[in-house]
Amino acid sequence: MMLFGKISQQLCGLKKLPWSCDCRNFWGWLNAVFNKVDHERIRDVGPDRAASEWLLRCGAMVRYHGQERWQKDYNNLPTGPLDKYKIQAIDATDSCIMSIGFDHLEGLQHVEKIRLCKCHYIEDNCLERLGKLENLQKSILEMEIISCGNITDKGIMALYHLRNLKYLLLSDLPGVREKENLIQIFKTALPSLELKLDLK
Repeated sequence: MMLFGKISQQLCGLKKLPWSCDCRNFWGWLNAVFNKVDHERIRDVGPDRAASEWLLRCGAMVRYHGQERWQKDYNNLPTGPLDKYKIQAIDATDSCIMSIGFDHLEGLQHVEKIRLCKCHYIEDNCLERLGKLENLQKSILEMEIISCGNITDKGIMALYHLRNLKYLLLSDLPGVREKENLIQIFKTALPSLELKLDLK
């Protein structure tokens, strides 16, 4: 008990707890660890399983082809043949996915919908990477980007590479400023796209 008393007196004497000053750096580091790509793991379990593990580890959800239920619990990921569960939809609401993890998306061939909502680590280079992935250029039909404060016009413009995109919702993106220019780019590049804008 005396030892605890001495320690608590020392801590009370501090104006700032030593571990509180780098809290933001710690979480940034931890999120980077969650996003790290393990290429050996992708080879061992296949791109859909590895991407599922990455997305759920970062707080996102996935829905598999032919299933209605969203998978959100990392510990309950389905087991079975590696080619049985193909990701059809990704909901990254409030997740910590970031650009260094986007290599997980490279082998995915069945993703039709992606929702990025309140993703604080999503930046323009993430959308540029997404637009360059050939498999996703073919498969993505719907995208929603909402309240991602680091996204600018540059990142949104990269989405015109998603040649089968049918629906795009852009909402609460303060970094997107050239609304009319975006409308013209998408009208020219993707004439059948339904573009919904809720931008100030």
